[in-house]
Amino acid sequence: MASSFERIRDDARVTRRDYLRILATVSGGLLAGSLAVAAGFFPRNRRGPVTPRRIATSITPGSAVAFKDAEGEPAMAIRLQTGELVGYSAVCTHLSCAVLWRAGEGRLRCPCHDGEFDPRTGAVLAGPPPRPLPRMLVEQRSDGIYYVGQA
Repeated sequence: MASSFERIRDDARVTRRDYLRILATVSGGLLAGSLAVAAGFFPRNRRGPVTPRRIATSITPGSAVAFKDAEGEPAMAIRLQTGELVGYSAVCTHLSCAVLWRAGEGRLRCPCHDGEFDPRTGAVLAGPPPRPLPRMLVEQRSDGIYYVGQA
């Protein structure tokens, strides 16, 4: 039994040369991945033409409708009390939590870390989010409200 243990321990030893080889391989992989991301091989936001899609027949003032954008990410269209129609991503720019429309407060709110956004502009009003919400292009047509792209 002891001889089996010794043989396994001897086979499992990692030499300095093996350790440096592993270290160089992992570092090279991280460098290649970082360069690929920096060069734009993995774009997150694909902006371009989107087939217009009806998301609602109507939205009453002070309410919102949730939908998925062209990439399948959650978004929302909001009819403000003034009658203006706006659209935003429903993903917080802080840690990607869900952003919710609080009709009573007239605010967009991220409950994870108390982030708040201005519903007119998407700008950060409070909390830790570093950027405003991405704007979704929504428009009123004769037969309903359509998602037409990302600003």
